[in-house]
Amino acid sequence: MKDFLKYTLATIVGLIASSIIIAIVGIVAIIGIAASTDTATTVSENSIFKLELKGEVTERMVDNPFASLMNEEQTALGLNDILASIQKAADNTYIQGIYLEAGGITADPAGIEEIRNALLRFKQTGKFIVAYGDSYTQSDYYICSVADKVILNPQGVLDWHGMASQTIYFKDLLAQLGIEMEVFKVGTYKAAVEPYTSTEMSAENREQISAYITSIWNNMVNGVSMTRGISAEQLNRYADQYMALCDPEECVAAGMVDTLLYKDGTKAYLKQLMNADKDERLTILTLDEVKNIQKSVPLDKSGNIIAIYYAEGQIVDQASTGMGTTPEIVGEKVCVDLRKLHDDETVKAVILRVNSPGGSAFASEQIWNEVVKLKAKKPVIVSMGGYAASGGYYISCAADTIIAQPNTITGSIGIFGMFPNPHKLINDKLKLNIETVKTNKFADFGNMSRPFSNEERAIMQRHINRGYATFIQRCADGRGMSTAEIEAVAQGRVWTGETAMELGLVDLLGDLEMAKQIAAEKAGIESYTLISYPKEQSTLDMLIDQTKESYIEARMGKTLGKFKNELNLIYNIDQMNSLQTRLPYEIHLLN
Repeated sequence: MKDFLKYTLATIVGLIASSIIIAIVGIVAIIGIAASTDTATTVSENSIFKLELKGEVTERMVDNPFASLMNEEQTALGLNDILASIQKAADNTYIQGIYLEAGGITADPAGIEEIRNALLRFKQTGKFIVAYGDSYTQSDYYICSVADKVILNPQGVLDWHGMASQTIYFKDLLAQLGIEMEVFKVGTYKAAVEPYTSTEMSAENREQISAYITSIWNNMVNGVSMTRGISAEQLNRYADQYMALCDPEECVAAGMVDTLLYKDGTKAYLKQLMNADKDERLTILTLDEVKNIQKSVPLDKSGNIIAIYYAEGQIVDQASTGMGTTPEIVGEKVCVDLRKLHDDETVKAVILRVNSPGGSAFASEQIWNEVVKLKAKKPVIVSMGGYAASGGYYISCAADTIIAQPNTITGSIGIFGMFPNPHKLINDKLKLNIETVKTNKFADFGNMSRPFSNEERAIMQRHINRGYATFIQRCADGRGMSTAEIEAVAQGRVWTGETAMELGLVDLLGDLEMAKQIAAEKAGIESYTLISYPKEQSTLDMLIDQTKESYIEARMGKTLGKFKNELNLIYNIDQMNSLQTRLPYEIHLLN
């Protein structure tokens, strides 16, 4: 018996030790893989930068070590990496051109515009851009339309059909469960609550969606018209023909593409451009390789820093849990970070890069307060990405200068509170009887076993009204306008950046490059180092944070697709602040 226990204990200890060793080896392997991707790239003469337009674009890519473990392809792209790599390719004398390969890029319209503008700047160097696609999505094509030659597979597809927006309504589904939503809001156009309280789109929401998708589409049409030499009227006629189902030869005849070639034919064409023999191997650099090219310019020794602070995702009081690991703007963390930038004397200006549909009004107010204090000490420039609306605009409005893309979704100055009321589920379906004893009238305020009383609704609406008045005042103070002027363009109305500039909500139309120039001018400096904040996590930190549970949640989020964000809103509603300044969680543009 003694031997049995001894050998059993030894086996258990051995298994534990083996597990620890395997875990350590796995971690070391992943760190090794991550470290290998950071190795500086050596560029050979006559190289071509191949930029695959494939995957989902976020402001900054976060590596997922679990994807490597599960042998999954990481298709996420960082907009910062794409823009920096295009600039490096422009500056590097050994890189002769860019080869764009369409693959179904997913990005907001403003992000697509940033990439396209960077490619237009690249063309000014005199280097070539060639685009190829087995098929082009509309976003792919808009980017690739800047190329010197646009090539389509002889059996390929070019999708060009216009733009639509889709909203999913959950009211009837919730009713089946016995749940109603109690809603309090200010803003005729504040449509964030509609999917949970209605079965169809309001006239006001239809009006604002029609306005902004028309604006975005017109910008795309005008951009393609400029680079392809096709009139806007003709491009709209092509869209009405639904070109995705046209014969590829018709795309050539229409001037949308230049020629039809298979991929091997495209490689042969690239060899001709490079004056290479047909048997010679082309030197192709990927995005990962180009982003690791060391800059040839000397390091700045001025000691001046311009900080780019990335604020991406919904605005929350605390990091939320749920289906997926999407970026979030956690109010308390952002405030701490901005205080550090305030106190750092080497930081001469701050660019706040905002890509957010909003969220918690309380967290937005705290961030606004830190921006005001930061601006009192050094210039603060806001560069708006795809979304800077509602709470995203709240945290932007105090900046010295606000820069947006024409296609940025912004404004939505409004506020709401939404509370699930499951009393029918509790009383009628589950047949639960809940009795309450209380000392004062409102001691059980928010009791889920009954609807709000009229008095409770009045109290809640006053609370919402105060939040809206504060939001209006913050915008008025930040923009140097009267509250009446802000009120006239508020009411939760969503605007594109182009219209927002006409209304005085935005100062300039431009991209991150413009923001850098203005930040340097306002800081009165000529030389500086750009540093991105918050600091990106190391692979080891991500291993600690990204548990197996979060990985599974991310997979669930991917499976649920575009439904995940609306469902996640319900999942996290108990963690949400009572006042919300946000868009409909995500605007689904069918492009």
